Amino acid sequence: MQRVLPDETRVAIVGGGFGGLSAAAYLARAGADVRLLEQHDRLGGHAGLLEREGFRFDTGPSWYLMPDVFERFFGHFDREPTDYYALERLDPQYRVFWKDGDSATVRPNRENVHALFDRYEDGAGDALADYLSTAERNYELAMNRVVYPGRDRLRDYVDTDLLPMATRARLFGSMDDYVSRYVEHPKLRQLLEYTLVFLGGAPHNTPALYSIMSHVDLNLNVFYPEGGIAGVVDALADLARTQGVDIETGTAVQAIRGERGAFALETDTGVEHADLVVSNANPAHTERTLLSSTAHERAPDDWDDRTYAPSAFMLYLGVEGDVDPLAHHSLVLPTDWDPHFERIFDRPAWPADPAYYLSVTSKTDDTVAPDGHHAVVVLVPIAPGLDDGPEVRERYRDFVLDDLATQTGVDLRDRIVVEESACVSDFADRYDDPQGTALGLAHTLFQTGPFRPDRCAGPDGLYYSGAYTTPGIGMPMCLISGERTARAVVEDAPAAASPTRR
Repeated sequence: MQRVLPDETRVAIVGGGFGGLSAAAYLARAGADVRLLEQHDRLGGHAGLLEREGFRFDTGPSWYLMPDVFERFFGHFDREPTDYYALERLDPQYRVFWKDGDSATVRPNRENVHALFDRYEDGAGDALADYLSTAERNYELAMNRVVYPGRDRLRDYVDTDLLPMATRARLFGSMDDYVSRYVEHPKLRQLLEYTLVFLGGAPHNTPALYSIMSHVDLNLNVFYPEGGIAGVVDALADLARTQGVDIETGTAVQAIRGERGAFALETDTGVEHADLVVSNANPAHTERTLLSSTAHERAPDDWDDRTYAPSAFMLYLGVEGDVDPLAHHSLVLPTDWDPHFERIFDRPAWPADPAYYLSVTSKTDDTVAPDGHHAVVVLVPIAPGLDDGPEVRERYRDFVLDDLATQTGVDLRDRIVVEESACVSDFADRYDDPQGTALGLAHTLFQTGPFRPDRCAGPDGLYYSGAYTTPGIGMPMCLISGERTARAVVEDAPAAASPTRR
């Protein structure tokens, strides 16, 4: 951002998730008078924190991936992530338990993964090396020529700078087809495709472009930040405040009126006036609840026709005793996971044989649980919009704990001393997420890049940031979203009155 905003430009940020905090920091650095309003008592949006009786749980994202994006973000402010939190490279990165009794441990070195692939299929180690080499090249191209610059419109792709990507047309086919070109064994395909759940997609409906996630996983590795993801949120808030951002929590925005230069935000504590607004609340909530029906051009049923990422059935468990052989991150997978994905995207229903994820941060961080205990989070991806009344939740809770004991040998049922849960209705009620999705819009082909919601689709002077916009879902992507939103604000503004201002 070379240009700066005119003096006294007032910007209101609605929502203190990763996208909102990022946009706030960039806009304050550009000279704006920024005020961030967050309806909850804690910042972070979906990256929440639950504290009970000496246990601490990250309630949302729990994988620290793409460290290069965090380094780049803090570097823009002459800082480093380690100025705020220490990072520990996880070893093992994660452990996989298949429901046929098989298991695999993925460590942060290529020799381990090469040998693991060869164990299941002759020549698969070399095929993996080719796959990861291609994923690395595609990652660098995608990040440097598409994601960071920002290409939000189809015409932005008519650019000679993108010619190196023209030969990669197969990346717009499905992940499942693409991965099968390299390995055939179903377990190896699962190891290369499980990261799609982070994007809210399935192997059959996510473009192969997202094979770059294997580079993120197996080349860049997985880390744990000091203080968990909540520690990263605190770091972003500290950085934003040092840039001059005024942050107010516990203040819900109920309506957004006006236009560029004359916005009035009605909150539960009064009216906030601003020249510009950035909404980090999801666009569906912003347009359906905060804006008048005439303040945007989107059709009323537009949000009903979207493909949403999964919701989740989540258990937050404080457990007495040991939980070996679970790792910091563990995956429990059926050997055939297609029926589970069908029950998310094609025939919505509670999965009868689910794939699920476990986070045990106490394996790495002894401050998140009392001595002799562990903090365990269980996450089962489920279809958004499912009925999740008390009876079905209790029944599914028992089913999952039974399955966990059977598949991993870790029986938690008689050792739980703290228990909380979250599901579809909680995401809908707490975050106003359409259909109770836990992530946002799925990264299907026609919800990727220029097909995701425009960050400038409301009244003049209102901008969007966050997981529903480009580049999409995930903490790193939301940091970039905030940067790109701030860039759009600066580019739309009249020339600054003081060009030497920093």
